[in-house]
Amino acid sequence: MADAPTRFKKRDDKFGAARRRRTCSFCGDKRGVIDYKEVNRLRRFISDRAKIEPRRKTGNCTQHQHELTVALKRARHMALLPCAPQHQG
Repeated sequence: MADAPTRFKKRDDKFGAARRRRTCSFCGDKRGVIDYKEVNRLRRFISDRAKIEPRRKTGNCTQHQHELTVALKRARHMALLPCAPQHQG
């Protein structure tokens, strides 16, 4: 039999058939709790516009993404992280 047309192979490559899935950085860490006082660690999950990065971009699992969101909001409330991009200084 003939191989599949090249257009299907390109489409599979384009949409990530062989792409490796990101792993949750908190699952591999084994710490347990995401602390709002770890500002340097939390900054990785904020965009340059001071928005919380989505789960599909960071690769976090659902449980840790929710805990991360709570920690980021607590850090913003305590003024450890910026609420707006103008406050990044």
